[in-house]
Amino acid sequence: MELYQLGYFIEIARQRHFTRAAERLHMAQPALSQQMKNLEAELGTPLFIRGKKETQLTAAGKALLPRAEALLAQADAARAAVSDVAQVRGGKLIVAAIPSVCACLLPELLHAFGREHPRVELQLIEDSSERVAESVESGHSDLGFLQLPANKAAFESRVLITEPFVLLLASSHALAGEKEVSLKQLAAESFIFYKGRARDSALEACRKAGFEPRIACESGELETVRALVAARVGIAIVPQLAASVLPKNVSAVSLKQPGLQRQIAAVWKKGGGLSPAGAELLEMAAKGK
Repeated sequence: MELYQLGYFIEIARQRHFTRAAERLHMAQPALSQQMKNLEAELGTPLFIRGKKETQLTAAGKALLPRAEALLAQADAARAAVSDVAQVRGGKLIVAAIPSVCACLLPELLHAFGREHPRVELQLIEDSSERVAESVESGHSDLGFLQLPANKAAFESRVLITEPFVLLLASSHALAGEKEVSLKQLAAESFIFYKGRARDSALEACRKAGFEPRIACESGELETVRALVAARVGIAIVPQLAASVLPKNVSAVSLKQPGLQRQIAAVWKKGGGLSPAGAELLEMAAKGK
């Protein structure tokens, strides 16, 4: 049973005449009759009572009609849904991202995307780089934003940002007015570590500078890190993106440490391709919208 046969059947039921239905369908009447004979043969029962002036439905035909109409309506809805997704007019886009990207990069980007594509449902998941990768690899999220590295065997990726790390300290701190600070100058300080791969990068840099940092606290929340720095509980080494918006009593100072930087990339599942909505969001991110 084909959808087009059901469409022919419905038109005959509406017109109550094979010739009129054939004219409406822009096909030859013998071809229409043959299609209905094929449908009746498949169903094992007549669907029409063929009269000289009018064609009526049999009991089986009457039973089929509402179901045929429902099937065609569902098929039309399916086509419309697919078209909406393909044209970025609908569907759902799930994005997973690390906290600094969620807080500093995605708000304006998602606002711009929503303005251009208001019928696409957006969902944002905030987590560590490892959990973002897991979410994308499992298929739960369509697109992820994380700190590299990422598994090249599992993901396609596109680097969006390469940024240095900076030092956060209370504005009253003795080093707050410096243009640059070396890590060796911080050996006696207490540190607030920003959890995730950023923490690993900062910790490794301190060790390369010749000291083991004294950790006062660790947090995965940017606001907590900033608040603790403001309260002079410690200083923090964070990616520049995480220092884009700071309280008045917190200052950011450049670090002399060469090579202390990270790359933020968009990742999606290899072989699966990006949905049209995901591809559009990626292009907007790459253009810095």
